[in-house]
Amino acid sequence: MTVASLATSEGAGWPEKLPLLPHPMEILVGLISFAILYWAFAKYVVPRLEELYEKRRAAIEGGIEHAAQAQHEADEAKAKYEAQLQDARAEAAQIREEARGQGAQIVEEARTKANEEGARLIDSAHKQIEAERQQASVQLRGEVGRLSTDLAGKIVGESLEDEARQRGIVERFLADLESGDVSPTSVGTEAGA
Repeated sequence: MTVASLATSEGAGWPEKLPLLPHPMEILVGLISFAILYWAFAKYVVPRLEELYEKRRAAIEGGIEHAAQAQHEADEAKAKYEAQLQDARAEAAQIREEARGQGAQIVEEARTKANEEGARLIDSAHKQIEAERQQASVQLRGEVGRLSTDLAGKIVGESLEDEARQRGIVERFLADLESGDVSPTSVGTEAGA
């Protein structure tokens, strides 16, 4: 037995033998309600959901693209920074080398100046010593000459006041002493002659 035959066989009502089977009017109202609901969802809700989904997808893809671009820019900035850092290190090494070279040059110049100054001081000291030696020699000659004339005057018993003669004798005696021609024995013989 079919549902349609049961509905026609009994007439006006829905058979009581099939309590779980819904009434055909309920099915019809349910189908119409479902069609209206489906149409409303298809017309208004689904396009809005699709629009929101597309915006969300675009935002996510834009965010990913933006993140990729930001990553790319960060990589470029990092490469630029590393290149600048490398250049700075190379420049610092070059400056250090130049400073070492300049330091060595300054030390060499200072050493050269010190050597020149030392040589000048030594030369000046030698000249001063030579001048003092000559001055002492002149003073010594004068003193020796005076002492020798006094001594000769005492030995001879007369005064040797003639200064020109006195100087000539002293000069000749000192010259003979410097050349090594005078010995102590010859001094006494010359004095007696």
